[in-house]
Order: sequence, then structure tokens, then C-alpha cells
Amino acid sequence: MTPKLLRFMALLFFLLLPHVAPADWKQEWEKTLQAAKKEGQVTVYVYRYEAAFEGFRAEYPDIKVNAVSATGSQLGLRIMAERRGGKYLADLFSSGANTNFNVLYKAKALEPIKPLLLLPEVVDESRWFGGRHRYIDPEAQYIFAYIGNSSGSGQLSYNVKLTDPKEFQSFWDLVHPKWKGKIVSLEPVNTGLGASMQFFYYNPELGPEWIKRFFGTMEITFSREFRQMTDWLSQGRFALCMGCKDVDRARQQGLPVASLDDVPWKEGRSFSSGGGTLSFLNRAPHPNAARVFVNWYLSRKGQTALQDMEDPLGSEFRNSLRIDIPKDKVPEARRLADGVKYLDVTRPEFSETAPIFKLAKEITKRD
Repeated sequence: MTPKLLRFMALLFFLLLPHVAPADWKQEWEKTLQAAKKEGQVTVYVYRYEAAFEGFRAEYPDIKVNAVSATGSQLGLRIMAERRGGKYLADLFSSGANTNFNVLYKAKALEPIKPLLLLPEVVDESRWFGGRHRYIDPEAQYIFAYIGNSSGSGQLSYNVKLTDPKEFQSFWDLVHPKWKGKIVSLEPVNTGLGASMQFFYYNPELGPEWIKRFFGTMEITFSREFRQMTDWLSQGRFALCMGCKDVDRARQQGLPVASLDDVPWKEGRSFSSGGGTLSFLNRAPHPNAARVFVNWYLSRKGQTALQDMEDPLGSEFRNSLRIDIPKDKVPEARRLADGVKYLDVTRPEFSETAPIFKLAKEITKRD
């Protein structure tokens, strides 16, 4: 039997395996672990969170982690290009929901990840926010959301010398004529505004009309550079910014900028995956090692490592959906709280971004 056939049979076994009974999981885990050690490696295409993998390397030195890092869109294009060339190199993909759903899921490049969950602490849904696992695909099988960031502002920040946050109670306040020409924003087409755009588009109190008013009538200056926008905001060239991702770090450095996350927006808050969704590629070359990695990464240890890691971009958008780990390093504005009005943009019905980007292109006349 060839190694390729053995890998295929192992993968088929996992997909046909029902949820393992508590009495059987240890034996199944040991079999998987031994098979993973024989495979010797796992390849994870990952956006941003590679630093969290060091804990896995320390705990499982016999399984090498090959981490390929880039933006989610770059990695999605790379995977599809490799597959067109007959190369199936990636086992797992960790990145934003948009690439996972709109590129890999729609291209039928994924196998269900749910059958890979084995450790009781991972399978136990009571340890996760809302008492359930969150998947962003309609079947609730393929794309596991492990981060849940609360965001009240849609990535909005302001210059503290030019803006009084008390002026805002509703997102409709942002389209007041006084702010015309005083806003800088990431381009709303194919940029990191994805989850915010979903919140605005699918929110019944905002919708396409708000997007048209904000991006189409407020004479916004667009940029693709986070740092450039934050610099402009701190210099007073603009009063408001949408998409200044490093504003918390800038504020710590003494610059006159702050986030609008504390505003009690009438339309509620968004709840997004913040680059934290995980999927399992079909024809994965190391299915057993992938299973070990998935269970470690979604375990208490793995998600604690994720929240505690140093982020090279300085972002703190890492609130794990596990509720049994400390949240003291997660800014309060990013945590999820019971009883708060959220629009959960990780839900499958809000995953479709094509109409949003089509609208944004029409409004801004940008590709």
C-alpha cells in the first residue's frame, strides 16, 4: 500500500468517525498521536497568529509545524494556485472568515473540521461563549470560528482635540454634514474592513443606505496604509478614521487619538472572528498531525497562548471564544458579555461579502 493511499485512508477514517464516546477518546487520541508522529509534520497556512504555535512545538517536539504566513487573501490565492498545479501542501488554514468562506469553502477545497475534534475539553461546548461552537458555513462543519471580538465602533477612532465622542449615539451621526471631508478610511473594497462592512450592510438599522451615505457623500480620503492613516489622524489632518488598527498603540505613545469603541451605539455592536477561523483542507498531506494540532490549538492551552502572544502589529483583537480562560489581557471593549445587543457577523447568513464589495466598488468607483 502506497504512502499516498495510506494518507487517504486515514483521512477517510476521520471523516466517517462519529463523535467518540468519552470512554473511548483516550485510546483514539493515542492512536492519532502515534500516527501524527510518523507523519512528522503539519503545515498550517496562517495569517498573523503564528507566534501562538510555540506552545505546540514545545509540547509536541516530534511534530514539526510548517507555518506559511501572509495575509488571508494572499494565502487563499496561493492555496488555489498550488491546487491548480496539482500540489496539495496545506493541512490547515487559519485566517479571516471571508477568505475561508468565499474562497476555500466555495471552491470545495475543504473537508469538515468538526470530526477532528476529539479532546473532551474541546468537544465540550459549555466551555465556549454562548454554550456552543461557532461555524461560519451553513452546514456548521467546515469553518470553526475560535475568536469572537466585540467591536462597538466598526473600527472607528478619532482625534481627541478635534472630536467629542459624546456627539455620537448612532452611526447615522457620522453622516452629519459637519464631518464631510474630515474622515480618512481604509478602502472599503478588499481591505481589512470586511467584518465592519458586514456589520453595516446586514444591520437592519443601517444597511446599504448607510454605506451609500457614509462612503458616497462624506468626501472621505481613502488609504491602504494603517500607519499612514493613524499619523494623519494624530496630526489633525482628519477628525475621524475608519480602519486605524494601531490606534491603541499610538495612544499609549502619547498621541492624541482614541477609539470610539466605548460609544453606546444605538444600532448595537458587532461580533466578528477577527482573523480567527480555522479550516481543514481536503487531500491534506498530514491528516493525523492536523488533528493533533487542531485539538491543541482549540484547547485551553492553545487559546491561552493565542490571547497571550505578542502581536507584531500591536493589535489586541484576540478574544478567544473559550470562556474558561483568563480574559485579563483582553481589553474590556473586545470582550463579549451576556445580554449585549450583538450582530454576530460570523453567522452563515452574514458571510456573503460579494454584494457588499460590489456596492462599495459602485460607490467609490475603485477596483
